Amino acid sequence: MAGMTTGLNPATRLARWGMAAITVGIVLGATLPTFGAGIVHALGTNAANLPWYAERTFAFLAYLAVWGAVVYGLLLSTKILDAIAHRPVTFALHQDLAIGGLILAGIHGGLLALDRTMPFSPLQIAVPFLAPYLPLWVGVGQVAFYLTAVVVLSFYVRRHIGQRAWRLLHYLTFLAFLGAAGHGLLAGTDSGARWAWWLYVGTSASVAFLLTYRIVLAAGSRGRRDLAADQRTRPAGATRLVVPVEVEIGA
Repeated sequence: MAGMTTGLNPATRLARWGMAAITVGIVLGATLPTFGAGIVHALGTNAANLPWYAERTFAFLAYLAVWGAVVYGLLLSTKILDAIAHRPVTFALHQDLAIGGLILAGIHGGLLALDRTMPFSPLQIAVPFLAPYLPLWVGVGQVAFYLTAVVVLSFYVRRHIGQRAWRLLHYLTFLAFLGAAGHGLLAGTDSGARWAWWLYVGTSASVAFLLTYRIVLAAGSRGRRDLAADQRTRPAGATRLVVPVEVEIGA
């Protein structure tokens, strides 16, 4: 409909941020005491294992950020988010999630140098497939990190390389997510836990669903464009020739 705008009403911005702040406050108030007690206990009894706990935490945070970036990108391409948020806002969130995932993954990798349970040298952290532990699947995660870095860099050179090249580079996001999921499932120390397994399966399924939906939408749009082009190029008054076909059924 002409003149209709999409996105949340700017007049309700203060109320939305206020509700978000209250929600965050309730969550933090309910969880911080337990979390703080756990940290104090870990510092007192398992100080040597803190790098290991930290790298696992940052690994999951990085994976969820990359998953969020992929999901946001698919929702942007299908225009689903246009009904609830303005496109510049959602695009900025998509970009920020990718950057956040890259930073968190970098911290996860850097913490491996501090972990005494399975020491990694700087070379083994930086170069894929040299890890002392499951080199193949750790290497897959390292490659996913570098692919994410390329995608993040593409945001900053978009104007210079053009929209088409930027879109082609953006497809690397799917490879990065696939690599991160494989790395987590097959190299992560928590992948044997039911909750971690369902986390990887659930996030992967959501990406597969949205990607399939995006492909179906693109195919339908292309079909409509081809039909419109055919109608424009057909001579005025021309009709299709219908040839009757006899079909014999049975022996």
